[in-house]
Amino acid sequence: MAPAGNTSARELRSRKREWIAAAILVAAIFATFQPSLSAGFIWDDDTHVTANPRVIGPLGFREIWSTTAANYFPLVLTHFRILHAIWGLDPLPYHAVNIALHALAALLCWRVLRRLGIPGAWLAAAVWALHPVQVESVAWISELKNTQSAIFYLLAAWFFIRSVAPARSAALRPALVPWLLALVCALLAILSKPSTVMLPVALLLSWWWLTRTWRWSYLGWLSPFLALSLAASLWTIWEQKFHAGAVGSEWNYTLMERGIIAGRAAWFYLGKLLWPHPIIFVYPRWQVTAGDLFALIPFLLALIVLFVAWRRRAGVGGPVFFALAYFAALIFPVLGFFNVYYFRYSFVADHFQYLASIGPLALAAAGWSALLPAHFNWRHPAYALAAAVVVGLALTSRHETFSYRSNETLFRRVIARNPGAGMAHNNLGNALLADDRIDEAGAHFQIAQRLNPRDADATNNVGSVLAARGDHAGARVQFERALQLQPDHFDAHNNLAGALASAGRWNEAVKHYAEAIRLKPDFANAHYNWGNDLFRRGEVAEAAKHYARAVTIEPAFALAHYNLGVALAELKQPAGAMEHYRRAIDLMPDNADAHQNLALLLQENGQTAAALTHFERALYIDPNLLSAYNNLGTLLRKTGRPAEAIRRFEEALRLKPDAAEIQFNLSLALRDAGRETEAKAYFESARRLKPGLPQEF
Repeated sequence: MAPAGNTSARELRSRKREWIAAAILVAAIFATFQPSLSAGFIWDDDTHVTANPRVIGPLGFREIWSTTAANYFPLVLTHFRILHAIWGLDPLPYHAVNIALHALAALLCWRVLRRLGIPGAWLAAAVWALHPVQVESVAWISELKNTQSAIFYLLAAWFFIRSVAPARSAALRPALVPWLLALVCALLAILSKPSTVMLPVALLLSWWWLTRTWRWSYLGWLSPFLALSLAASLWTIWEQKFHAGAVGSEWNYTLMERGIIAGRAAWFYLGKLLWPHPIIFVYPRWQVTAGDLFALIPFLLALIVLFVAWRRRAGVGGPVFFALAYFAALIFPVLGFFNVYYFRYSFVADHFQYLASIGPLALAAAGWSALLPAHFNWRHPAYALAAAVVVGLALTSRHETFSYRSNETLFRRVIARNPGAGMAHNNLGNALLADDRIDEAGAHFQIAQRLNPRDADATNNVGSVLAARGDHAGARVQFERALQLQPDHFDAHNNLAGALASAGRWNEAVKHYAEAIRLKPDFANAHYNWGNDLFRRGEVAEAAKHYARAVTIEPAFALAHYNLGVALAELKQPAGAMEHYRRAIDLMPDNADAHQNLALLLQENGQTAAALTHFERALYIDPNLLSAYNNLGTLLRKTGRPAEAIRRFEEALRLKPDAAEIQFNLSLALRDAGRETEAKAYFESARRLKPGLPQEF
């Protein structure tokens, strides 16, 4: 028997090795996904974060938890709202948090696998965390749904396994406290992402793995977990159909066709784990041929493999069954048996197998660990090869992470690998259009429309390009066509309203603006556009109402704040106008007009020093802003600084020598400076250019 002191030292060395192993894993994860820290928001990050009223608006927490507006992941939107309250819309903290959550999930994965007694647990966690199929979940801010839900999912598994561990030799009755903690974590996982609804199946498989027996009593203890999952499943099915819009011909498949999709998807995911090339944000969407019995072979083969593994569960088939049954259960919600909106683009996506991939990768790591010697020896070929695989996966993932820097880099990469991805052409076109690269955007929208003539998004976007080019008649045709294809396309209603307003068809325009807002009550851009058209018609008070609604929905809408300031100034409400000019400047510091308009109101309010500052800032931003030179010069003259005023007026005249009003104001400043001859010359010149000026000064 070894002395107590020796046992303690051994335990300390073991703990030290574990801490080192944990530190290596976390460091490897951050080094791998570090490029995403310099990335921005992409694709539907606007829906989830940057333009989501629940995240950036005043009614956030209440709407998140008391309405259907939170979609089906209220805990994630709560997390986003907290991050926004702290960091605003700087993408770096969001990316850093997502990497940190993924690292924590990897550590929990390691500990759960170890508690299950699976060999090679650390290697499995490392391969899972650094595998290229995880890039999508870690580098895409919206997929914080995956990383956050994984934390609670794995905690639930850890507590549950701990609760049933004594059952190996006792009465098969879970310990109550860890069981309750597991149930709480299961609820938090589902509130983060409902794809974790398959957790009860994973827990049942884990219980079987620990005891190597099935008992009906297991279902009694798992029934609360099953009830949570059933409720979340029904909610998600409803949400996908009535909120996300996963209805119509694109989702009308027979049971046989869904079996074909499921079989092909399952083997696709396993194949991507084995050989992660190419990694594509949007994979090609398969064509499903009705009545093709041969296409069912992958599905039937998957069932046969599971059946054979179950039949041989007492031997080598046990680990295989555990791993593959877990994989099949976790991937089941996205195999095609239920409608998912994303299926309009592709039947598979890397982020769909975020948790499911733990099973096959753990099986592979356990098998590999059988080749390793009992004591660590880095020179052993099996260790060296394992290290090479992990490093290779990490380098591949790091390379893929660079794709997520922006919408342009991401969708250019998709198009390079999947040229037929119409949604990639659409989204690249949107990114280019936002950057005023109209011709490039139009080319990609036309490709998207050619790939799928029934794509309402592409048709609407082609119309947007025509409108940007000034072809409002052509734009109307495209917007009307988009609404024929998809009558509830709220963006097409908004765009058509603008085109109709430009053509003087105001009553029709109002109907489409109203319909756009009915379809999407939090449509800030529709309120903004409606406000612009009302302002141009002289209906300033009504315009102000729509601008106010736009900034309530989207408090970071800089142009809406600016236009609301303009409207309130017209309505003789200077305090409100100044408030919104300041907000516009906070959000868009380089808005020269906002600085000048704020300066004019400050001047009227007697705040001369602040007004001078904003006039100067306006000219720093836009040195060609003629009116700012004139207004600044006038204020300088009125405050007894004629020499500075003269300089500003002269700078303005260098831009526009025949500006009569500025020549007149310069003559006044020259007179104040005692330069009578020059003053008179400019005064006479101003009167010749504009006879209506005063006859003498």
